Amino acid sequence: MNLFWKKLFGKITPTSVLEKQDEEVVSAMKRYEEVSKSKELAEYNLLFKEVKSAAFIENKKTLQSRKYKDTEEYKVLKRYHKLHHSHGIKMYFEMLQSAQLEKFLTFKATPDYIQLGDKKAVKESQKLQEFKAFERSKNYKIYCRFHNSFILKEYDELKKQVGSDTFKTQNSFWENANRWQTVPEYKKEQRFYELDKNPDIQFYINEKPERFEAYKKLQITFEERFDWNTLNKSAWDFGFHYKNPKTIRNHSFANEKQANNDGKNVTVINGILNISTKKETLTARAWDQTKGFLMKEFEYSSDVLNTATEFRQQGGTFMAKIRCSGNVHHAFWLGANGKLPHINIFHFDGHKISVGNAYQNIIDGTTIRGINPTEFYIYSLIWSKNELVWMLNNMVVYRTSANIPQEAMYLVFNSFIPKKAHGSEGKLEVDWVRVYKN
Repeated sequence: MNLFWKKLFGKITPTSVLEKQDEEVVSAMKRYEEVSKSKELAEYNLLFKEVKSAAFIENKKTLQSRKYKDTEEYKVLKRYHKLHHSHGIKMYFEMLQSAQLEKFLTFKATPDYIQLGDKKAVKESQKLQEFKAFERSKNYKIYCRFHNSFILKEYDELKKQVGSDTFKTQNSFWENANRWQTVPEYKKEQRFYELDKNPDIQFYINEKPERFEAYKKLQITFEERFDWNTLNKSAWDFGFHYKNPKTIRNHSFANEKQANNDGKNVTVINGILNISTKKETLTARAWDQTKGFLMKEFEYSSDVLNTATEFRQQGGTFMAKIRCSGNVHHAFWLGANGKLPHINIFHFDGHKISVGNAYQNIIDGTTIRGINPTEFYIYSLIWSKNELVWMLNNMVVYRTSANIPQEAMYLVFNSFIPKKAHGSEGKLEVDWVRVYKN
């Protein structure tokens, strides 16, 4: 597969952009989950239902638009004032204070009152004449008109009503043109608007949570950021791994030009793992297919790292951000207790990159051309029950459903130079490694 044209026409997302996108999505997902559990959002949702309800909107409209003259309080107060300032009622209350009325009412309650109907008796009595004149007076007629009347009863009830604290409060409320700002609902509305401007709530409202679904399904099981400076502080061992713990693992191969250097060629610089292949003469143990272990002089030194004793996993997503240089074979692969299964997630042979699944001396995979291996790319393997899928910067480069491994496998990084290769110095650099459960 030649990726030159895909890269040229932007079909491959640049690594820096891809990482930035992933970081943004993960950051946004965490923020979304935090906001979703916040008290502020819960309060906002409750207020939203109330403030946006038809009843709330109608109540606000009524309080803001209703004229004071249209209120019951205004009508009651107007009626009271009309009666209170009525000339007749004023005269009635004045008459109640009159000594003349009191004297007449006292007389009226006596048996002598009947004499007022006797013209002769009235004519002969100055006292009866005075009582008769008062009975016919305008003042007494006003008294009679209002005393125990419906209108006076209404006046008394209105006076009591408008003098009550409840009426005064209600009247003061409706009299205020800015009455909406005085009610509890206004405070709720203002709090709603305050929360509505909250950056976290605005983010939550405008976010599309469906873009997090793929990330939610991933459960990280192993992450390496290379924040250590010595191997004994890490999850990695130098050398190869074998099922038999007594088997020598710190060795090289007789058909290679480099000696694996017991971790001495492994460094971490600015958070990046470096496996350096160096031009130097070194005598080290080598495995020969026919002679077994022997000591051999090598032209180069390099190293191999694995997580066999610290981490293994069957299935999942395996990712690493890698770049390399030199006429050297550099590889990121998955191994098991035996020679097979063996999965190359990344293999550079000094000229081209390849990926694939090794079984029975066959590599089921593909070759990748058209990209610069000295630049960082993210190489991934998605290992499911029925398929192996290789990706480069989230673009599928190969897939197969043949010979899916049925056991947990560990991670390996190594650099080596085959005997027939010319060879040179070089580096395998790894910025980070992540493994997820699918």
